[in-house]
Amino acid sequence: MSDPTTPQHYVAPVETESITVDAVRIAEKPSNLWRDAWRDLRRRPLFWFSVVLAALFIVVAAWPSLFTNVDPRSCDLMYSNEGPAPGHPLGYTFQGCDIYSRVIWGAQTSLAVGLIATIIASFVGLVMGALAGFYGGWLDALLSRIGDIFFAIPYILAAVVVMTVFSDSRSVWTLAFAIGGFAWASTARVVRAEILRVRQADFVMASQSLGQSRFRILLNHVIPNAIAPLLVVSTLGLAAAIVAEATLSFLGVGLGSNVMSWGNDISQAQAALRVAPMALIYPSIALTLAVLAFVTLGELTRDALDPKARARR
Repeated sequence: MSDPTTPQHYVAPVETESITVDAVRIAEKPSNLWRDAWRDLRRRPLFWFSVVLAALFIVVAAWPSLFTNVDPRSCDLMYSNEGPAPGHPLGYTFQGCDIYSRVIWGAQTSLAVGLIATIIASFVGLVMGALAGFYGGWLDALLSRIGDIFFAIPYILAAVVVMTVFSDSRSVWTLAFAIGGFAWASTARVVRAEILRVRQADFVMASQSLGQSRFRILLNHVIPNAIAPLLVVSTLGLAAAIVAEATLSFLGVGLGSNVMSWGNDISQAQAALRVAPMALIYPSIALTLAVLAFVTLGELTRDALDPKARARR
């Protein structure tokens, strides 16, 4: 018999079978940065739109003959500035060339210059940023000062000087090296900052304790875990390189006038802008859509790889 002066406590019954707070879901794959980013991206319609648009331009650049069978260099002054006709949906240029065919084949040159320049800038930026961030000390100071020098030089202006000096050997490779050779400094800064963050991780310390060399740790562990910002910067850099090629060709210091590119077509069409504006508008639209696709893809990827940006949405 309980004492009436002792306070009584009520204890609610516990159903142990329904407690799942600490249950481990073995069937689910462990989450990581790339899987979380993919889950975020695949739910965004704008991402799929940019992917489809970028893939379309890549296919057009790789296989232009699938989209037109008209020779873009076959011109007839009899059709100068003529409007659309059967088999020529966009009309003709001032020289009597088919606009649609030149826009299709021009994608090959513009995207080739942009891709090669981006690869060059990304590779140089990765090497310079990784070495500076991982080893530090005097090497970091030296490479950072070199990067500051290149960062202070506008790569468009530098490319103008390079293409003027090598005016007798203008080609896709020359223009790509002129752009990518001076556009790597911003990439190196991003890579260096990410390397500085990753090298403090526990797995780097564990690799050092196992006796691995610093260079092997950099290649096998640090760079693979710091590659995400480089992919974002490279995507945005591809769009910038395409614009740079069009700008240099428009100024007359890019590729030769005999090379088909969107920049050359825009430059040649400005002379007859009042009479036949569509010869300038169509390659401009193609250039705008290509740049928009890669810029949007880069921006969405950057937001998806940033946990803070995902949390704000």
